[in-house]
Amino acid sequence: MEPIYLTKEGYEKLVKELGFLKSIKRKELSAAIEEARLKGDLRENAEYDAAKEASAYNEKKIAELESTLSHAQLLERESLDKDIVLIGAKVKLQDVDRGEEFEYFFVSDQEADYEQNKISIHSPIGKGLVGHKAGETVEIKIPAGILHFKILQITR
Repeated sequence: MEPIYLTKEGYEKLVKELGFLKSIKRKELSAAIEEARLKGDLRENAEYDAAKEASAYNEKKIAELESTLSHAQLLERESLDKDIVLIGAKVKLQDVDRGEEFEYFFVSDQEADYEQNKISIHSPIGKGLVGHKAGETVEIKIPAGILHFKILQITR
């Protein structure tokens, strides 16, 4: 498996989520299964089936997080090229067609959160901007059409 590049903050967030799922969530789901089991015939007990399904989903999520963390490589921002758009970069852009300015923080798929302006380097916009420098205007094809961005500033 290829390495998964994470920021320190992203790594810590995944570790915290894993800890929650393994301790608190497992206990809650175990209690729900036991409570449903006490209600009688398990063959026709929808509550029991739902609790078992939730438990299986939780275990799957735990396995995924453990795999991600075992392949994670932390980004050392100081060692990254500061002149081009790469994972770990904060990029100030201007939408050439609309004149609007905004910032994106380029992260791995696991850390992407559009509400916090964290976009994956594998997203259409991420792929279109990676490798470009400040001052360049980039044309990016997305499912809804074509975007034109001018890269105003790159910071780490």
